[in-house]
Amino acid sequence: MAHTTRLTRFALSGVVVAGGLLTGCASDDRSLTYQTDYSDHRPLRVVGFPSAGSLETVQKAVWRLADGDTDGLAALAVDDTQADVTARNWVKAFGAAAKENVTADFYDEGSVRQVVVLYFAGSGQIKDIEARIGEDGSWGLTLAEPDPSEAAAEPTWVPPKPGGSGSRTSGAPSGS
Repeated sequence: MAHTTRLTRFALSGVVVAGGLLTGCASDDRSLTYQTDYSDHRPLRVVGFPSAGSLETVQKAVWRLADGDTDGLAALAVDDTQADVTARNWVKAFGAAAKENVTADFYDEGSVRQVVVLYFAGSGQIKDIEARIGEDGSWGLTLAEPDPSEAAAEPTWVPPKPGGSGSRTSGAPSGS
């Protein structure tokens, strides 16, 4: 009995210590939100060479589209002048398609800005977006398409399939 009690105390103290260590190593809220979002959505297929910041931003944008979350999408804007109306346009045009497989083709080298082409496999739609570092030093999106037809328009310069141009800048218009 005494041996069992000592083992029980030892086991309980191990649980308390491990719990304390895990609490000290717990993810912050931002990381936990990202992990939850990641597990709740289809994985983004990636072509090209994204930076960590551009990849996270584009991934979040696709999740917000799939969720129909216009406020969350607008919150990713580097300049919020037209972010709300653009986010509504993008969700209306691409929200349903973002629930299916999406491939993001990353152009440029991505240290401060990247043109990204989203290929929505289910609908066949294609959308070019720009991820860049804003004035506050964090990554975001250029959301400046208040005209619904402009927001939904398929870009003319992109290849019909991801990786078709080698994800180089050569075919991408400057400033897209």
